[in-house]
Amino acid sequence: MEVRQLQIFRILAEELNFTRTAEKVHTVQSNVTAQIKALEEELGVPLFDRLGRRVTLTDAGRRFLPFAEQALQAMEQGQRAIESGAEPSGPLRIAAPESVLTYRLPPVLRAFRKRFPHVEVSFRPYSDATLCLMLESGKFDMAIQMSDRVSDATFKSMRLWTERIFLLGDIGHPLAKGRTVKPADLAGQMLLLTEAGCGYREKLDRVLALDNVRAGNITEFSSVEAIKQCVIAGMGLGLLPAIVVSRELQQHQFKALAWAGPSLDIPTHLIWHKDKWVSPAMAAFQELIVQKLEDGTVKPRVTLQGSLAG
Repeated sequence: MEVRQLQIFRILAEELNFTRTAEKVHTVQSNVTAQIKALEEELGVPLFDRLGRRVTLTDAGRRFLPFAEQALQAMEQGQRAIESGAEPSGPLRIAAPESVLTYRLPPVLRAFRKRFPHVEVSFRPYSDATLCLMLESGKFDMAIQMSDRVSDATFKSMRLWTERIFLLGDIGHPLAKGRTVKPADLAGQMLLLTEAGCGYREKLDRVLALDNVRAGNITEFSSVEAIKQCVIAGMGLGLLPAIVVSRELQQHQFKALAWAGPSLDIPTHLIWHKDKWVSPAMAAFQELIVQKLEDGTVKPRVTLQGSLAG
């Protein structure tokens, strides 16, 4: 099994087109076909189905892809380690929820780029459903995840902070008028929530399920900014981290309900695959984010006016 074969396999798995793959690897299409055929013969299974002009991964191809990604990532990282010694360099890909990307990480990114100019750092939002696969395949080096705990033994983790979570309603909403709000009070209410799989959304789902509470309607959003605007417009109750809504609360655009149910606050963790080589760039980011936590840069105190849930 040759490195060139794995490289061509990875690109073909992304492009699903022999012509575009040949262009990307700077060779002719017949060579791509020959390299894939040789790889399939060595493995003893077809990796792609060729249905006319359509190319799709077989089940074996889908199972093999993350291992090919890991092998190529390890070789690339090893080469960078030899070339650069201990100095952080090369790409660093970190996945994080939209709220963390927007409200927590900008000062970290600014400090990181200033201190480690040879690292090509990029942050990307992710879907909770695909996060584990992305880490296993090497698409992401690390991820910031909101969850009560990291129970999957496949990953190592570092606990960072706990996000305070608020239920929010427009100023005129009946539940925003000062009295405490219990899970039963959400029966029949219109809820504006992040997509299924989000850590704090899952906590609310569990609370309502335990109390046999059925919301009137749940509208899902992929954007926290969209949820805020819909709460302001009086379309329902939203569920968001305090850091996301502090400005709107201070400006009295909506109110945080006096939640009296189980805490919806959610810990945040930095996670990475247990078998992944911790590159100098990864180690540098881990050290920097701890430093920024200690000096209050990443998690400043959120001071909100008015009566808020505890």
